[in-house]
Amino acid sequence: MRAAVLTAYNAPLQISEIPDPAPGPGEVLVRVAASGVNPLDTKIRRGAAAHAKMAPPAVLGIDMAGTVEAVGAEVDHFGVGDQVFGMTGGVGGVAGSLAELATVDARLIAHKPTALSMEQAAAIPLGFITSWEGLVDRAGVAAGHQVLIHGGAGGVGYLAVQLALARGAQVFATGGPASQEVIRRVGATPIDYTASTVDDYVDEHTGGEGFDIVVDNVGGATLDASFTAVKRYTGHVVSALGWGTHSLAPLSFRGATYSGVFTLLPLLTGEGREHHGHIVAQAAALADARRLVPRLHSATFALGEVNDAYQVVENGSATGKVVVQPHA
Repeated sequence: MRAAVLTAYNAPLQISEIPDPAPGPGEVLVRVAASGVNPLDTKIRRGAAAHAKMAPPAVLGIDMAGTVEAVGAEVDHFGVGDQVFGMTGGVGGVAGSLAELATVDARLIAHKPTALSMEQAAAIPLGFITSWEGLVDRAGVAAGHQVLIHGGAGGVGYLAVQLALARGAQVFATGGPASQEVIRRVGATPIDYTASTVDDYVDEHTGGEGFDIVVDNVGGATLDASFTAVKRYTGHVVSALGWGTHSLAPLSFRGATYSGVFTLLPLLTGEGREHHGHIVAQAAALADARRLVPRLHSATFALGEVNDAYQVVENGSATGKVVVQPHA
């Protein structure tokens, strides 16, 4: 089969012929129709993601959608011909989806939503799983909550907005001037962080009380701002990028709480993989109910154009999630 292979860090991926994989116990063989490109994928290529490193030679690609071609032993909930999607590899030594075929742990995948194309389905897993783990598993988002999502037009934030809305919350989302209309169209109240201070938008939208849940998808100073935007006593901040050194004093003085989200753990450790399969099944249900639609980049890329796809993500010119089609 053809695959995009990482042969050295910070070098272009090489299109190579490598042996077809075969599914082992608990695995399925998938003919990959689409592979979503995340900013993390590009960091792994550069050798800049120690927490998710892939040692060359390696096939990258975290998210995928495709069709089951063979089923290994001990798999009884997928069959040949099933269309599936999930966050299946590309980190910690697990082979990824930038290939014509991939063997994947059946616990990590779900049946693809019928309402979405393969490309749309491949744009969902990492961002949705991150959002679910933060909003549902950690913060218990529910009807009546006021939720602030930082980076509401981004790959994770755009899905987080839709998830919070589907759970009945009132949603606000920050972004720059160019993101305001995108945020408004997806159903959240947009906040231009370049024009309003934290105090300004907390006063305007919560009467100074603070938001019930604040979701940080940016890190750094944005996480610090989250600690001052959350509601006293009952407020909860969740972050997928809380990796720096931060003062907890503003959060502590509000009597609020914080949770970190590290979406890669099941892939890295093998623990909790069934939960990721459950989460992407929830994504499929929301998509089929017309409550979840990803935002795609204006162009898709063939496998031979994978380095162009990575460049679009790295230089910030993407207009939505970038997807590679290994069979195009």
